[in-house]
Amino acid sequence: MTIQPIILAGGSGTRLWPASRQSHPKQLLALTGPLTLLQETALRLRGFAAPGPLKNAVAPNPIVVTNEEYRFIVADQLREVEVANPLVILEPVGRNTAPALTLAALLCSNPESDPVLMVMASDHFVTDLPAFHAAVAEGAEQADAGLLVTFGIVPDRPETGYGYIRTGGPSPDAHSARVLAAFVEKPGTEAAQRYLDEGSYLWNSGIFMMKRSVWLNALERFRPEIAAACRAAVAQAKADRVFMRVDKEAFVACPSDSIDYAVMEKLPPGEAVAVPLDCGWSDVGGWGALWAVCDKDGDGNVAKGNVILEDTRGSLVHSDSRLVTVLGADDLVVVETPDAVLVAPKDKTNDLKALVTRVRGHDEALTVFHRKIFRPWGKFDSVDSGDRFQVKRITVSPGASLSLQLHHQRAEHWVVVRGVAEVTCGEKVFRLNEDESTYVPVNTAHRLSNPGMEPLEIIEVQSGDYLGEDDIVRLEDNYGRMDG
Repeated sequence: MTIQPIILAGGSGTRLWPASRQSHPKQLLALTGPLTLLQETALRLRGFAAPGPLKNAVAPNPIVVTNEEYRFIVADQLREVEVANPLVILEPVGRNTAPALTLAALLCSNPESDPVLMVMASDHFVTDLPAFHAAVAEGAEQADAGLLVTFGIVPDRPETGYGYIRTGGPSPDAHSARVLAAFVEKPGTEAAQRYLDEGSYLWNSGIFMMKRSVWLNALERFRPEIAAACRAAVAQAKADRVFMRVDKEAFVACPSDSIDYAVMEKLPPGEAVAVPLDCGWSDVGGWGALWAVCDKDGDGNVAKGNVILEDTRGSLVHSDSRLVTVLGADDLVVVETPDAVLVAPKDKTNDLKALVTRVRGHDEALTVFHRKIFRPWGKFDSVDSGDRFQVKRITVSPGASLSLQLHHQRAEHWVVVRGVAEVTCGEKVFRLNEDESTYVPVNTAHRLSNPGMEPLEIIEVQSGDYLGEDDIVRLEDNYGRMDG
């Protein structure tokens, strides 16, 4: 048996604003430790060990389904944690989890072996890996027998923010798997308490396992139009290094639906099971949920970054750049980024959506972009701006280079503050060391490269009538971005 990990990494949430934004959502953030949630998910099955047919069963090359915007940072984050040979499938538009899983099933590298697909969201957090692995081992056995498997979180409180799974009796020949009786929508407070008391309800985790053939056959039965659109999109797919681009026109025509609604809820009795999962799981759905899963100090506080707390209890304080101090406050959330600050009672952070909507009306960019923008060659931070000028701090990774480009409406002045830069400016190619600078006139082809083994950092001062990022004409690019 082969277990093929599939990671769904295309979502963009707002409940962790201002840290999570549309261009850099929570799965790409290091919220619970030194690794991002995507990296933790990619490593979650590393070290998986089980006797018999499950020994060495997990394929080393995960499949990640994401979108065009996140492609380079996803690939970089996987490379940072030494994930071998990932296949990164790029969706041209979001169509929910059922089409995403179908693309992965159709494009997996060993379809003839009919692998068991292990479907995980990229933004979940797990504290008890041995318990997670034990549940996966049971799920794999059930999936290998031809059943569709979902994992239900064993509830520890009457939660109204999750959907539930109602279970029946034990599944035949199973250790803990139960018959899947029904999916239940998010309940009210009284119903949630009743579900907890009855003991036959689990939280719907959005984690699944099934054989490739079982999924594709079930999709053909219940949503053949999704299957047809995905097959058409895959038939015209094009490989680009670790990326696989499916056909846009065919995929745009695909209906949007979740794994639950498209297939799982339509299955007749006996075709699906729920495996209880008690592993310190969280979907990190908001700042309160993040506080609940993080390590705390003696006063119950979670502090990250440059933070000083005094006479403060039960709070989460997150600083990205500046010193943040809190005095005499309990059960508070304070989140600082270079361009926005959130202060809220911890029990109010689930209502963040309305606030983010107002922020979007005030300045939409604050909900889409961070001040620090990641690129395939490195990153830049917009340090300051004003009438006819903008200042950026640019970091170029070792061996990387920006595109050969020109600007119609701005000139640039570069000052090297760390490392060695190789500069192309018009017909000239030369190197700059620390404390050296150069000027790039308007309408002049130029390129910045890092020939060294350490990151290159420069200060860029732009001047001109228009300083938008769309004033870039790419003449050559190592990353296939000639469309702008």
